[in-house]
Amino acid sequence: MGVRDGEPPVLVIGEMKLGFTLDLVLQGVDRLASADEVWLAVAATRRGRDRDRRARTLCRLLGFGLLAVHMPGGHVEVLAEPEPYRPRANLRRRRALLAEHRARRGDPSPGGTRSEPIMTAYRQEALACAARLAAGPLRPRDLRAVSPRAGAILLRDVYGWFSRVERGVYGLNDQGRAALARWGSA
Repeated sequence: MGVRDGEPPVLVIGEMKLGFTLDLVLQGVDRLASADEVWLAVAATRRGRDRDRRARTLCRLLGFGLLAVHMPGGHVEVLAEPEPYRPRANLRRRRALLAEHRARRGDPSPGGTRSEPIMTAYRQEALACAARLAAGPLRPRDLRAVSPRAGAILLRDVYGWFSRVERGVYGLNDQGRAALARWGSA
């Protein structure tokens, strides 16, 4: 902790550890209420947490400064300044997430499952196509009512559920029938 004589009191607290850990961050959080600036200092590494962009972002979000101390010699490198930080919005990612959410029907993915594949909007559309193809082979234009992307879904066949019967006509194979038995028409 340091206070300069002859100036308005600016309380700066530094927490030092050998590595960037949750304990270090929590100690910094405890110090925030009583200090003007909090600096976290860790031993410098080549590929450790101190070099992780996410660790620097976390420090900026919390208003901490982050220092890397090079051993031996004690050279100190400033990795993050203790200033208010708001990350730039990633509009492309935001639009993609909102489009995916709008395209889903219902809430088909229960939380906390690791072994089950996630039910995406694309999978739901592929299942809707598979449900229509269960009755027999069809053309992509016949499936547009259930899926606007039916042509691309049948052509790419990401899940291996569809087979080309003849040019422009697709049918459902055994993997597709198994998927319908597992998930239904979603």
